[in-house]
Amino acid sequence: MAKETGQKLIAQNKRARHEYTILDTYECGMVLTGTEVKSLREGRANLVDGYAYTQSGEVWIDNVFIPEYTQGTWTNHSARRKRKLLLHKMEIRKLEAKTKETGHTLVPLSLYFKDGRVKLELALAVGKKLHDKRQTLREKQDARETARAVAAARRRQRG
Repeated sequence: MAKETGQKLIAQNKRARHEYTILDTYECGMVLTGTEVKSLREGRANLVDGYAYTQSGEVWIDNVFIPEYTQGTWTNHSARRKRKLLLHKMEIRKLEAKTKETGHTLVPLSLYFKDGRVKLELALAVGKKLHDKRQTLREKQDARETARAVAAARRRQRG
């Protein structure tokens, strides 16, 4: 069988970018069982309720939903178990120090295959206040209106 290359997106947490200000991102591997990988190959996962934390020099992710493999037997995994993340020791130390600061948290952004291996994009983030969320929405809306106005002006010049 040929070796996989490139990236294939499995799941994305769009809500995280809305509710948090992303300070830094990390790409990390995950310790998975065989049925979890098979279920991910079918493109089924949900990151919305997931969160990560550090514990005794290790990083763990919890509440990420990877459904049971449909053709699995008694060896099937539980859907919302906690999973270990694979990072370099210096990155783990940095994350431990940052998450001890008030308001900092670790949030999963996306789950994808990279060259045949499952990778997770983990973000160090700070929660947004309600007025920050409104400001972000206002900026997006302004950018959309500007793009529409520019496109309309170009159409008028051509026609």
